[in-house]
Amino acid sequence: MNDRSDPPNLADLDARLRALRQADSQASDGASPGGGGASMGGLGVAMRIGVELVSALGVGVGLGYLLDRWLGTKPWLMLVFFFLGAAAGVLNVWRAVNRQDVTVGFKPPARETDIPNEQGPDAGKRRR
Repeated sequence: MNDRSDPPNLADLDARLRALRQADSQASDGASPGGGGASMGGLGVAMRIGVELVSALGVGVGLGYLLDRWLGTKPWLMLVFFFLGAAAGVLNVWRAVNRQDVTVGFKPPARETDIPNEQGPDAGKRRR
């Protein structure tokens, strides 16, 4: 299978592990090779908020316009769906800002201080 006769050098393995750990710690500190850093993260959040608002308003106005044309109630349904779209957009932005957009089942684990003291046979067991 392997034609190499000499085993890998432990010093070489140690050097590669140190380099990987150093690169991992730099990546977790927010330093990026392009120099964007935290400002690019802020730009991404700002773009997401803008897209959330505009898309919700667009969908609301579009649905209202189509329903108005179909039912013949010229401005009323478009106005109603405009406000519904605005409310949906603001709600989506609120969720994004407060980090409530975590998918069900993938919430961050609870801290030890958040777990209430229990009495009974299951005391001390962690809930999931």
